[in-house]
Amino acid sequence: MNKLCIFAGTTVCGYAFWAIGDALGFSFFASFMLSGVGSIVGVWLGWKIARRFE
Repeated sequence: MNKLCIFAGTTVCGYAFWAIGDALGFSFFASFMLSGVGSIVGVWLGWKIARRFE
């Protein structure tokens, strides 16, 4: 359950942060870096959600 929640959080948050960067007109590299930040946030959120349901 833990790995699944982290994977889902990483995927969703990484894409969401990429889309936000793209919508704001950031360059490819800036959107890529923002996606990395979103992925880290997604790992944290996925871990918190998995801990809640254990």
